[in-house]
Amino acid sequence: MSSNFVNRFDANGKAYRVIPIVNDEVRSKTEAILSLDIKLPTGELLPVSAVADLKWKTVPRELGTFAQQASFRIYGGVAPGSNKEAALSAIENAAKEILPLGYSIDYAGESRQLRKEGNTLIMVLGISLLIVFLVLAIQFNSFRDPLVVLLGCVPLALSGALLIPYIELTTINIYSQIGLITLIGLIAKNGILIVEFANHAQELGANKLAAVTEAATTRLRPILMTTAATILGHFPLVLVTGAGAEARNSIGIILVAGMFIGTIFTLFILPSFYLLLAEKRAKLMLNEIQVSEEALQKVHS
Repeated sequence: MSSNFVNRFDANGKAYRVIPIVNDEVRSKTEAILSLDIKLPTGELLPVSAVADLKWKTVPRELGTFAQQASFRIYGGVAPGSNKEAALSAIENAAKEILPLGYSIDYAGESRQLRKEGNTLIMVLGISLLIVFLVLAIQFNSFRDPLVVLLGCVPLALSGALLIPYIELTTINIYSQIGLITLIGLIAKNGILIVEFANHAQELGANKLAAVTEAATTRLRPILMTTAATILGHFPLVLVTGAGAEARNSIGIILVAGMFIGTIFTLFILPSFYLLLAEKRAKLMLNEIQVSEEALQKVHS
């Protein structure tokens, strides 16, 4: 009945397959299978109905394998107005309710990319923040000033950028994640301008409040110019259409929204972190002058 060959025979120098098969009358009626005879070792014929019966069951057309395990695949498309994350989550929730014990879920194609690579966002952001922190620590020769820059700029900018996926203007995908990582470096530059100028003002004798106020006022124009250049440079990505538009839209929307919201918070929130965390540069400078004068006196003596 399965039309599988069981042997070969040679005729006129050619090999032919031997395929035993029952007649059409039996194959056309499922119940007729039970009337087939099985030959026992004793030579007696026994009908199939004596040892078996028929049961109907719905099964996949074919059983495949995935990751060296028996598996079946589920194919689907994303409905208009939804996104891949929501569709995949719906399938996962349905699988938890339907699948019996012993079954597990694995991913292939775009679903695998979404689940496996999407979970690396937190790790990549953490590494990016660590690298920025170490670079700033070298630049400022301090571990406290980088904290002012990162705490006063980055969390607020990222929160503003993540607000866009929350209101469903875009989704969290590999392209928007690249935009978030890029945003860390761009928004940190605004904080560096204020912190570096405030430190210089302190070294000239100003107190922390006067120094950071002067820094935010004096560096306002460069910060706005940097922000405007970034927003205007990436804004065409927000309006682009056609093939591959979703990828460019995601990067553009994240950078434009993150820079706009992050700059506003930088000008008002970062000075507060500076007052709380920044070092008093004026006192350090006076101490260095006193040490230098003592050293000069010893040299002259």
